[in-house]
Amino acid sequence: MPHRSAPLTAMLTLAMLTLTGCARAEADAPAASPESTGHGAVARATEMSEPPLAVVTIDPGGTVRQLDLLDESVAELGEVPVASRASSDGRYVFADGGDGLSIVDSGRWTWDHVDHFHYYLAAPNMLGEVPGRGPATVATTSSSTTGGTGVFFAESGEAVLLDTAAMSRGELVERFRLEVDPHDGLVVPIGGYALVTQPQAGVAASVSVLDEDGMPQPGATADCADARGTVTTRVGAVIGCADGALLATLVDGGVELERIPYPAGTAAPPATAFAGRDGRPTVAGPAGDQGIWLLDTRERTWTLLAVDRPIVQATAVDDEAQHVLALAVDGRVLVIDGKTGALLSQTGPLVADSLATDAGSPTLIADQARAYLNGPAEQVVYEIDFADAARISRTFATPTEPALFAETGR
Repeated sequence: MPHRSAPLTAMLTLAMLTLTGCARAEADAPAASPESTGHGAVARATEMSEPPLAVVTIDPGGTVRQLDLLDESVAELGEVPVASRASSDGRYVFADGGDGLSIVDSGRWTWDHVDHFHYYLAAPNMLGEVPGRGPATVATTSSSTTGGTGVFFAESGEAVLLDTAAMSRGELVERFRLEVDPHDGLVVPIGGYALVTQPQAGVAASVSVLDEDGMPQPGATADCADARGTVTTRVGAVIGCADGALLATLVDGGVELERIPYPAGTAAPPATAFAGRDGRPTVAGPAGDQGIWLLDTRERTWTLLAVDRPIVQATAVDDEAQHVLALAVDGRVLVIDGKTGALLSQTGPLVADSLATDAGSPTLIADQARAYLNGPAEQVVYEIDFADAARISRTFATPTEPALFAETGR
């Protein structure tokens, strides 16, 4: 499809209708299902018998390194412009420098076939940069070889949908680039569509569904005051709103939008960031200074877990034991029972220096078996066995500050 660039506000005026209610989609269907053939493979990739897990770090100068978590070898992948934050879908790493977005292909990914998985390893690749002004917010699906990847540049108000299949072939192709009034916005891909926020008085106030060419879908718009934070779960794509969450699901070839309101009478601040283990329905986010919000997208329910100290980040493992992990302001990783809210175990103050300085922001990531935490000031990456009393299973020293980091291959 051709690249499309056009003002979005005028295009949406004909499509704006109020959300009146939506039916529940099938609970266990992937939010963005890969193609039925190919099992997520691409040319020049090797299928592996287990996930080719790795940790990608970006130091303050922009050097990108990848640590293989199986053999502990380290490879220098290249350089990106100095970045202030990074995110990942488990394959690609997106480094945001405030003046364009750099994309690194780690060459490692897992393809989710619902009842089983396929694992792939290929040569890493520095894909290049997506131009734009201001902080870039990235949203991805559960597939790193199909669908789209959304990027929104806050200062310029540019809403971009990248072709993820092209990225898997080493190309950066924009499905659309639209002009929206500048704000802290979102472009959230789902199937062959994307959700794009629209502002009111400079703040995201509603969400509209566009097709992959950037054309609005009539009637597919919902209010979402102060829209912030997004994640894709097994069930669908989530966007945080001031009064709860907006859940987008694929139903009958289209997108349905459904509200999941916060429990009546709650006084806890809304979640503005979400994290969870890939391929699971439950995600977590800090509830201000009042604990952790858990959102179960399969059951359409919120649960507030009280925590005895302020939380910086939270992520839901959503395993059989319902583990929830949190990074506290004192630098400790807490392991919490997601059913009862009980503190099961905790580490020592692993990244206290990083949280107390400007060395960089620690990031806590969880997969099925381990959690990973970078300490920029400490110049270390920790591997934590959260199911074994938060035991530090491995520690990886880094040659420079791992200011930004992500886990890949998952």
